[in-house]
This record gives sequence, C-alpha cells and structure tokens, in this order.
Amino acid sequence: MNRDIDGVTVVDLQVHPDARGSFVEFYRESWLPTARSALQGNISRSNAGSLRALHFHRMQWDYWFVVAGEMFVAMADLRTGSPTERAVSTMRLSAETPRGLFIPPGVAHGFLAVTDLTLGYLVDRYFDGSDEWGIAWNDPELGIDWPATDPVLSERDRNNPRLAETLRDPIPYRPDLG
Repeated sequence: MNRDIDGVTVVDLQVHPDARGSFVEFYRESWLPTARSALQGNISRSNAGSLRALHFHRMQWDYWFVVAGEMFVAMADLRTGSPTERAVSTMRLSAETPRGLFIPPGVAHGFLAVTDLTLGYLVDRYFDGSDEWGIAWNDPELGIDWPATDPVLSERDRNNPRLAETLRDPIPYRPDLG
C-alpha cells in the first residue's frame, strides 16, 4: 500500500491467472483505513479523452478499481488541518496492473480516460446529490499536469468553481471518516 496524501490508500490487487482467464479480488473491508462499510457499488464508462474532475465529498469515501482501460488520476487534499493539506498527487491506474484506490472525504479527485475506460467504484453513502462538490479541473493553484489540454467535459465540470472559492467553506480534517 502507498500513501501520497494522508488517508489515500493504494492496494495492489493479486491476479490469479489460469488457462481459462484470471480472477482478481478487488475489495476487502479490512484493506481500507475506515470503519465504515461500502453501501453502494457503481460502474462508470468513459470514452478516451473524457475528463471527470475534480469532485469531492465532505462525508463520503470512494474506492475505485479499473475494470477495463487506463486512467490518469489527480487528487488534492482540501482538508484543513490534514498533515498533507493542499498536497496534490497524480498516478495512472489500469486494468493491466490492477490496483484499488481508496479516497477519503475531503480529498478532491478526478480522472482523464487515457483509453476507453470502465471504472468500478464503491462508496459508503447512498447517492442523493447532497454531498457532491467540485473544483475547476484546470485551476492553476493546483498545478495538475493533465495529459490532455482539450478534454471532453460535462457542463458541470466546465463550470466548477476555483479552489479559492471552494475553500471559503473549510473542510475539516476528520480521520475518523476514513
């Protein structure tokens, strides 16, 4: 496991191949630094060149795993008082080298689909939209070096506020939430 931002956990998943194909266990509750269980599972499909970013939750954690394709991931620690407050981290995840990625509340996260992508993810809260927030994907204060300059974006992601505006309402560091 690797931690670039406090509470973010990368889990190297074991592939068990045989003549029929392979088997990968992608999630165990005991792998994650949280006492709260996953309550909902989702699948997201993105065309190559699509960027979904930057999103964050104040209460919910996410656990991602790539089912097919490759993605460039960017994260930013927005939690006031966190040991890694304002840290930015990037990485690539792919189905070829399976890893799980745990993202705690208060850590903004997003991805660029490098190839056509199928992403599976688990969350610890049922979706209702009340804990969905965003930051401009290309905010210069974050300094994220995305591997695309003109990605395909949703209307929402095109209009996300800048980091400075988002931080007017501080996000407290809550290690008990994951």
